Amino acid sequence: MPQPSQIKLDATLGWDVGGAHLKAALVLAAGEVLEVYQVPCPLWRGMVELERALAQVLGQLKSIPQRHVVTMTGELVDIFPNRGAGVLQITQFIAENLNGEVLFYSAKQGFVNASKVPLFTDSIASANWHASASLIAKLMNQAVLVDIGSTTSDLILIKDGLVASQGFTDAQRMRFDELIYAGVVRTPLMALCQKVIFDGHLVNVAAEYFATTSDVYRLTGELVLEDDMADTADGAGKTAHESARRLARTIGHDVEDADISAWKRLAFEFRKAQIMRLQEALGHLDINQDLPLVGAGTGRFLVRALADQMNKPYLDVETLINTSNEASHWAGVCLPAVAVASLSMGAES
Repeated sequence: MPQPSQIKLDATLGWDVGGAHLKAALVLAAGEVLEVYQVPCPLWRGMVELERALAQVLGQLKSIPQRHVVTMTGELVDIFPNRGAGVLQITQFIAENLNGEVLFYSAKQGFVNASKVPLFTDSIASANWHASASLIAKLMNQAVLVDIGSTTSDLILIKDGLVASQGFTDAQRMRFDELIYAGVVRTPLMALCQKVIFDGHLVNVAAEYFATTSDVYRLTGELVLEDDMADTADGAGKTAHESARRLARTIGHDVEDADISAWKRLAFEFRKAQIMRLQEALGHLDINQDLPLVGAGTGRFLVRALADQMNKPYLDVETLINTSNEASHWAGVCLPAVAVASLSMGAES
């Protein structure tokens, strides 16, 4: 794979290989985050997408260090027969296409090189949440990290400076409501609720892939343009009118049946349903009233709203990360990539 000229730099490049995006964070040995990038990587279409995304990130970096650390959730996509096979294929690809030292994050073992990955596939698979929580636990003694991305939401209790999750695997975390398959970009609206209020009436939501949460948060004005990377449900554009048209379909209407203000009100009803789902999940955690919610991810605007609704302190993860103003937004969006790079300082394979 062609790469820019290598520049010697006392830094680590953290990678988060997702099923929909590839994220990277360049972190100095002193802990300062220099550069952060997120690019689309629809890995379910094949490994060629990871190759393209990797080249895109490397092409944007001003300098490339000789040390890389990697976490992932991309092993979940259905091109792989199972998670273990996905971990092994992603590991092999990354190790062959990055120069220098390459380490992989295991939630139980720490950082391991590619030769040891087969021994720890179960704790490498989908461990990015653990990396993020471990970094926050180093910075705060008590908190709840709520990381809302494009596809999922992670709710992780930090207690006495330790990651205090009830679950470890995806299955366990889903059981305990610590992993919720609902984000602010790619989630079909039928996953948020079965009924919603429209025009003063409680109406059914179609169990069909008509619209996604990105349509909701375009209409509420909360989804930042640069975070809106995924394709729309119908493959059409991302204007307010097009988003409203998709939203209308979810309740059996055409966009012409009401004006844009009505569709925006409907968007806020779906938003309310998503916040209620998060509040319900937080109720299952062992937290007290004063415990702050730390918001991370593309959808951390929802964490702020959730904290206000529950009368809890709110802290944006950006305020905890040592970074420049230019990289601060992306550092908050790409927390797992920042976390693995930061945690790896001093780690050896």
